[in-house]
Amino acid sequence: MRADEGFREFVGQHQRAWIRTAYLLTGDAHLAEDLLQSVLIKVLGKWSGLDQPDAYVRKALVNQYISWRRRPRREIPRAEPPDRSYTSEDTALTRLMVQRALMRLSPRQRAVIVLRYYEDRTERETAEILGCSLGTVKSQAHHALARLREFTGVLTDIEEARR
Repeated sequence: MRADEGFREFVGQHQRAWIRTAYLLTGDAHLAEDLLQSVLIKVLGKWSGLDQPDAYVRKALVNQYISWRRRPRREIPRAEPPDRSYTSEDTALTRLMVQRALMRLSPRQRAVIVLRYYEDRTERETAEILGCSLGTVKSQAHHALARLREFTGVLTDIEEARR
């Protein structure tokens, strides 16, 4: 098997999970695709030397996202509603509240919440992906959950899912 075929197979196996992570970080389907594409271009160049490519891609997604957030923002008006809709009004409202609350967190806090609660990573895995200490993950998660409670005014789906 050629190296690029191995890369294609690898991407095919993990792409859905990565795009979900990218979406949760960016809050926008199109930006999520752009984020993942820019990361995969970089990963392809290093493909032959990677020991843990999935962990590398996830860390690169978070780092690239944080890097993008440091750049000046340009709002992009959209004429159409988001691609997905939800059948239940309550579910849609809850998702919207949580999504908007996530967008108000700092990039690092959002990354911790996405990795810990949406991807169900352990604190240790999250620390490794983010390249920080276990204590930093715990602290960021604590502060982020407090801010989410404050933003939504209710206990979020994230906390209920962890119980």
